[in-house]
Amino acid sequence: MKEETNLVATSPIEQFEVQTKVPLEVAGIDVSFTNSSQWMVIVLLALTVFMVGGMRKSSVVPGRWQSMVELAYEFIAGMVRDNVGKEGKAYFPFIFTLFMFILGSNLAGMIPGAFTVTSHIAVNFAMAMFVFLAVTLIGFIKNGAGYLKLFAPSGVPGWLLPLIVLIEIISYCTRPISLAVRLFANMLAGHIMMKVFAGFIISLGALGAVGIAGAVAPFAVTVLLTGLEILVACLQAFVFTILTCIYLHDAMHPAH
Repeated sequence: MKEETNLVATSPIEQFEVQTKVPLEVAGIDVSFTNSSQWMVIVLLALTVFMVGGMRKSSVVPGRWQSMVELAYEFIAGMVRDNVGKEGKAYFPFIFTLFMFILGSNLAGMIPGAFTVTSHIAVNFAMAMFVFLAVTLIGFIKNGAGYLKLFAPSGVPGWLLPLIVLIEIISYCTRPISLAVRLFANMLAGHIMMKVFAGFIISLGALGAVGIAGAVAPFAVTVLLTGLEILVACLQAFVFTILTCIYLHDAMHPAH
């Protein structure tokens, strides 16, 4: 028991370890089903139940469940309208799915013993690269070579234009990195802090009455961190999604 207590207190990184659930190899490539895959499936199933269950018996006067589904729908619909415009309606299903998946994954990570999918840079970078490639493709399909106007803002003096174009290209190419790292860093840091203070509580509690009294402060901090982490989970899903909307708007209207 003492060894387990020490492990909890000193291993805040352990919660991010990818563990193989079902070993599987195809053509020499490891495609095993891991705890990360498991929680992705759990999140998708939970979201499906949430959406389908809320609208299964929809009525003019919505109940609480239906109201939550409609609130989520209208929130993202409003985001798309405000940041992409009328043309963004065609991309609403993708943006809505992206937001709900990130939000669901972030919140699922708050469950004790759960795996936080978005705390891994590989998962976030895969989503960010998909957004980046999709937006770039849409930009060229909609505007052809005119999409390159995105890198040459209007009104810039000719002698300064080469430098501005270079900066714009670098900024554009680093979009997937900034998207992925922002989400990764926030999820990782928050969960490490929570695990550290939870470890303090367990370690102090093992010392008896005096330790339990001393654990009050770490417990209060853990409660505050939990509330803050829930807020961060929602905020990061919002930030990732609204940046995607802004990138889509730039793709369809590249002229500054």
